[in-house]
Parts: sequence; C-alpha cells; structure tokens
Amino acid sequence: MMYALYGSPSTAGTAIHWMLLELGVPFELTLLDFDKAEHKTPKYLALNPDGFVPTLIVDGAPVTQMAAIAALLAERHPEAGFAPPPGSAARADYLSWSYWLANSWQPHFRGWFYPYEPAGEAAQDAAQDVARGRIEAGLARLDARLADRDYLVGEGFTTVDLLTAILCRWTRNMPRPATEWPNLKRYLDAIRQRPALREVHVREGLTDWIDG
Repeated sequence: MMYALYGSPSTAGTAIHWMLLELGVPFELTLLDFDKAEHKTPKYLALNPDGFVPTLIVDGAPVTQMAAIAALLAERHPEAGFAPPPGSAARADYLSWSYWLANSWQPHFRGWFYPYEPAGEAAQDAAQDVARGRIEAGLARLDARLADRDYLVGEGFTTVDLLTAILCRWTRNMPRPATEWPNLKRYLDAIRQRPALREVHVREGLTDWIDG
C-alpha cells in the first residue's frame, strides 16, 4: 500500500506527514514551495481545488482536509489504534472532538494568520484580535479537558491528539502560546517526545517548538 502526500513544512500537511510516520507505511512526499505558489498551479489545483495542503493520494484518488485524512488513515490502519472503533464507549467523544477541532477551532487560525481574508485590509487588526480571543478560548477548553487525563479521548493516543498537537504548535509565536496553559504544557511536553513527531521535524527542517 503506497500513499503520496502533498504538503509543505509547518502546515497542516505536517500532521499527515507525522501520521504516516507513526503508521510506518510507505509513502511518497512532495513538499510544495508556498513562496513559489506551487500550491496554486493548475496541476495541483486539479488535485485540490482549494489550493491548500495536505492532499493525500489514496488508491489513486486525492483526499483533502487534514482531519478527514487523519480519520481515514486511522480507519485504514485499525491495528495502530489511532481511533476508537465504531460502537466503543469513546467513539462519540472521538467524533465530537475531531469535528470541533476541524470546524470550530481550526478556522480561527486562518483569521489570525490571514486577518485580511475575513475582514479586508482596513479591519484586519480587529479581525486578528477576535481570532486570538477565540483561539485562546479553545486553548482554555483543551486545558480543562486535560486536567485529569493524559489524552483527549479514551486511554491512548488518537488522531484527536495528533490534530491538537499540530494546532497547538501553530500558537508558538502568538502572544499566549499553548504551553502557557499548565495542563496543555504537560500534555504537549509528553507528545513532543514521540519519535515520529520528532522525525517529521527533522524531515521538514523544523527546529522550533519541538524542544520547548
């Protein structure tokens, strides 16, 4: 079974790159150069009309959206245990947190990094302030969830933790990064020791955040 991943360093593509390393499956990797707009070429847009990363080629067909790809990989490789099986006690929590991360929380990061998109050039400072507040509210929610547990769902590492760690990484240069919440810091410190996460940093040439 061979996958082909299109990503770019320090993006949502990093999450899927990391997961493929966790799974230990063969894959081909293409890192797109955003500075050269390689994610906006006709060839790439034919795979992903949004012009975003990641895109994963699965059985010859492109699959997009970070959370969807992570869930699909967990489903295709159940032996890895990265998702509670259907019908299990933790399944509802798994689905709820997955969709919250993708639909309710992740979009605010785009408002932070690209505030002119939702608000226009004249109002981008206000848009960024709103995005920061909502990101920090999400961090507080995650911190509360982790007050008495090591993982967000069930008893072990799932794709929910993978997505959370990558999104928390995106806060590293914000005024109040995820590591300033005590339960999140404990949680992230443990996850940052995972060999596959450390390896993806090496492969993508990322040196910040992984060591604190």
